[in-house]
Amino acid sequence: MEMKAKKNKLLDTLEWLGNALPHPVILFAILIAAILIASALGAFFGLSVADPRPEGAPGRVPGGIIYAQSLLNAEGIRKILSNVVTNFTSFAPLGTVLVAMLGVGIADKAGLFSSAMRLIVLKAPTQLTTPAIVFAGVMSNTAGELGYVVLIPLAAVIFHSLGRNPLAGLAAAFAGVSGGYSANLLLGTVDPLLSGITQEAARIVDPTYIVGAEANWYFMAFSTFIVTGLGWFVTAKIVEPQLGAYNQSDMSEEESTMVSSAEVTSLEKKGLLWAGLSFLILSMIVAVTIIPADGILRNQTTGLVANSPFFKSIVIFIFFFFAIPGAVYGFVTKNFTSSKDIVNAMSGSMSALGLYLVIVFFAAQFIAFFNWTNLGQIIVVHGSNFLTSIKINSMLLFIGFILICAFINLMMSSASAQWAVTAPIFVPMLMLAGYAPETIQAAYRIGDSATNIITPMMSYFGLIVAMAIKYKKDAGIGTILAMMVPYSVIFLAAWTIIFCIWVFVLGIPVGPGSATYFSPATGQ
Repeated sequence: MEMKAKKNKLLDTLEWLGNALPHPVILFAILIAAILIASALGAFFGLSVADPRPEGAPGRVPGGIIYAQSLLNAEGIRKILSNVVTNFTSFAPLGTVLVAMLGVGIADKAGLFSSAMRLIVLKAPTQLTTPAIVFAGVMSNTAGELGYVVLIPLAAVIFHSLGRNPLAGLAAAFAGVSGGYSANLLLGTVDPLLSGITQEAARIVDPTYIVGAEANWYFMAFSTFIVTGLGWFVTAKIVEPQLGAYNQSDMSEEESTMVSSAEVTSLEKKGLLWAGLSFLILSMIVAVTIIPADGILRNQTTGLVANSPFFKSIVIFIFFFFAIPGAVYGFVTKNFTSSKDIVNAMSGSMSALGLYLVIVFFAAQFIAFFNWTNLGQIIVVHGSNFLTSIKINSMLLFIGFILICAFINLMMSSASAQWAVTAPIFVPMLMLAGYAPETIQAAYRIGDSATNIITPMMSYFGLIVAMAIKYKKDAGIGTILAMMVPYSVIFLAAWTIIFCIWVFVLGIPVGPGSATYFSPATGQ
């Protein structure tokens, strides 16, 4: 009894800390006010630092000294008022996410994601049900909340129908959907969102630096199989034995109905076939533009695919690779009957982004103001000098960084909001310490994903608790955490080790054309 009380107190403390944080919009407003005051104080006390970049390097400050700039003097106020709108409209992640979401919205509204996910889970051999569920959960991230509202309850029902504990199915699906949030075989909306924020932060050091949406594609695609394997292992060896057998053997009428309605119909299979063919044809068309040595989307200067128009246009390809198969599926299954349905699907995806646009408005102002004050550069240079002076091992440095991100995520679970706050500090600091923004971003995504499943601050955590109560009447936050902590710990530890081996032992780039190291002298 004492252990239970102690455990609940710990969870209550964590929940209290998370609840003490304001909404991301209010948090950014508070940070903006803090930056304005700090800029005035920094300028008043003459805060400065020597620019570490050599003469002639991109972005080097004339005279070689970086001074804190006040935004509360006449010049600063004029600059703020003149640039509020352009700060928002020129914010790198804004346009890329909006364009990508147009295509994703078509595929989602057509029902393509739902049927593909159900096919993977329901048609998998019984012995592969668990990895199929985790894999489907990871892949569902391209469709936003679909994994939470469709896959997780379906996974519990499927486990129940197989005579297994439904809570184990719920846990496996939750681990894939939320714990494997950053992993995926496909580029989705989260990729341009994070890369845009990373690019803004990288430009504190190098104003010309470009971070593409594909920056982490290699590592995140590989991570899909890592998360699937780890999720399978934890479910089979730890969580399911811990939960034990489920008392109720008969399925309820509601669950039976859910399984029946989840079956993929012959028309949906036909739609998936034609959608797959359209995806293949698109892939062949794109291949013609990048595989030949004289392909029109290759880099016309070097002849390589790296830094080519193809990768600079990757968001457009994300749009087409979701929109066209989605439209084909929709018309084949009769979910779409006219072109108006496609327009309505795109419109619906935009209307769902209302809160995102509000958050982006304030995040864009915060990042812009932070850059103008030069406080970021001053903190970054001192921080990077400290890291250089202690000569810390690269692996230990990144392990520490991942753990910091994982800890912050416990109280601020929005990937974009957390990265918008932390990237302006960590990205330039680690750049000046010699590491490329693409590598830094990949490390962040590990920490951000692994602890999603153990924080009550995750937006769908309450929904998961409600689903669990259906099978265990006294279930609560503690019940979910007891199931999910093994996933979180093993995901975080194994994923971090694999990252260190991938980057620092094998030297494999985390994405196409992505550098591992950065030289402030050359900007590469």
